[in-house]
Amino acid sequence: MSIFRRAAMREFASTAGAISVALLFILMTVVLIRLLAQAAGGRVPADALLALIGFSTLNHLPIVLALASFVAVLMSMGRSYRDSEMAVWFASGVPLTAWIWPTLRFVLPVAAVVAGLSFFLSPWAQQKAAEYRKRLDTRDEVTRVAPGVFRESVDSRRVFFVETLDEKAGRVRNVFISAVQNGKQNITVAAEGTIRTLPDGERFVVLQNGRRYEGEPGQADYRVLQFERYLLRIEPKEMSAVEHTPAVAPTIELFASDNKASRGELVRRIGLPVATILLALLAIPLSFANPRAGRTNNLIFAVLIFTVYFNLLGVAQAWVTQGKLGPNEGTWGVHGVMLLLLLLMFFLRLAPCVRRK
Repeated sequence: MSIFRRAAMREFASTAGAISVALLFILMTVVLIRLLAQAAGGRVPADALLALIGFSTLNHLPIVLALASFVAVLMSMGRSYRDSEMAVWFASGVPLTAWIWPTLRFVLPVAAVVAGLSFFLSPWAQQKAAEYRKRLDTRDEVTRVAPGVFRESVDSRRVFFVETLDEKAGRVRNVFISAVQNGKQNITVAAEGTIRTLPDGERFVVLQNGRRYEGEPGQADYRVLQFERYLLRIEPKEMSAVEHTPAVAPTIELFASDNKASRGELVRRIGLPVATILLALLAIPLSFANPRAGRTNNLIFAVLIFTVYFNLLGVAQAWVTQGKLGPNEGTWGVHGVMLLLLLLMFFLRLAPCVRRK
């Protein structure tokens, strides 16, 4: 029996590690594509991508670990069925229920990690991501400029364009600025510009060898001013407070609150580690495979169960937040249904053996 347990644990761990790496790579690729689309639109600076990817990965890591442990048990036991190892174990007197203890020994540490991520790290990552985005919004307009790209200011009153940018020297070339002031359109073009910081901390963009066009759109009375040097003040921006939502609130604060939204968030946080354990146990009867049948049928069905399970958790969270469901019913109702499904599938797998006896 000890040989059986060691073999099961070793295969569960190795399979889960490989699946986790693959899922993390897919997750980071999806997040990167989404952030690159935002960066191309000017909503996210290119130098902020790495930090935002890290925060988003930490936020989604509990779901990745839950799925990885579920699929690891499913694939390991499915391989044993296809390679006729299960027939050897059954012939040696090892019943299907004997897989419960090795699976629990494997999944309980994973569930503890998921609980830690769900209760502490995930809310922290969301809080830090929100603060980081707020800091990005307060960056001055010059630091948001990228060469060869039209960029709009945060207040939507200016549009900037520079052809080249030398960050070390703080110099830009071929500058275009379009702004609206007092109902008039102002367009400023300059051959080059530099960034200057005064002793009192105020910052200016010094444009050189350019022109400024002032007038009302649709009117012909435009004024044209030619300058050798033009100072444009960089307006400092204050960082606004990050909205304190249940998604970023500490878990202890959620337990102490009677707010429906806080109770709904607790449904999600408690549900993740519980779902990790139930899904791993559900993989035991679900892994039955006919060696002559296809290898993907069980995996497709398992992914479907995983998707339905987590969607039901989302529905329970929404109903608790809206007051349609009590906190206890929302927290344990979905898991109770999955526990009944688990017992039913074990009964169906064990029933033929009982009848043969």
